Amino acid sequence: MKMEWKTIILEKKNHFCWIKLNRPEALNALNTQMAEELTLASQEVALDRDIWVVAITSSSDKAFGVGADLKERKDMTPDQIGRQRALFARMTGTLKAIPQPVIAGVKGFALGGGFELALLADIIIAGENAQFGLPEVRVGLIPGNGGTQILPRLIGKNRAKEIIFTGKRISAQEALALGIVNKVAPVEQVEEAILQMAEEIRANAPIAIRQAKKAIELGMDVDLHTGLEIEIEAFNVNLVTEDRQEGIRAFNEKRPPLWQGR
Repeated sequence: MKMEWKTIILEKKNHFCWIKLNRPEALNALNTQMAEELTLASQEVALDRDIWVVAITSSSDKAFGVGADLKERKDMTPDQIGRQRALFARMTGTLKAIPQPVIAGVKGFALGGGFELALLADIIIAGENAQFGLPEVRVGLIPGNGGTQILPRLIGKNRAKEIIFTGKRISAQEALALGIVNKVAPVEQVEEAILQMAEEIRANAPIAIRQAKKAIELGMDVDLHTGLEIEIEAFNVNLVTEDRQEGIRAFNEKRPPLWQGR
């Protein structure tokens, strides 16, 4: 039975999948239902061998996401908040575990959990109106969906500490200079830029892309020797694929390869 999504839009076509956050009236504040739907969508996409590239963006130009829905939390008991936090952690884990390359398209506000959600992607394309920030300390909290762990690994400890300790916002161009963002585009061209990037990725062998992502993710925080062992294991997976044989045939026949994802 096809899932009826209420807080996201899921679209699949031509080996590509859009996951669009769709609570524009709340600036995509992350509530319980959205977390549940993002978890389910991530699991569905991860298991779909026909999807080679995934994009996460917003149905609105005003906000990618502004973090947890504090209006929903207002009347929650500590026990309810604890269960929601466990759900948010599961959502973060499933999004981070998507084996396909994930491109985040950020327009407008990406604050708190919204920024952390974008950080789970492999590539970030930002609209010129994007604003990034982790303002949790301003309401007595800390980033709790990966911000204290992913951002320092991306831009270094001291720069990450400045952003987290001050709670300040940074522009798309500042995020680009820091290495948070891969590309900045006019707001109306963000989706086009995502599709162009996706097309460049889809031109390559999908299993090889997955294994390269796996090797990078697993190898980042281990010693070089262990990282090289991880790389060898990932390399060997590709040796027995039909796509590897097709790649060699296409090279020798001087034609574009016809990837099958097998």
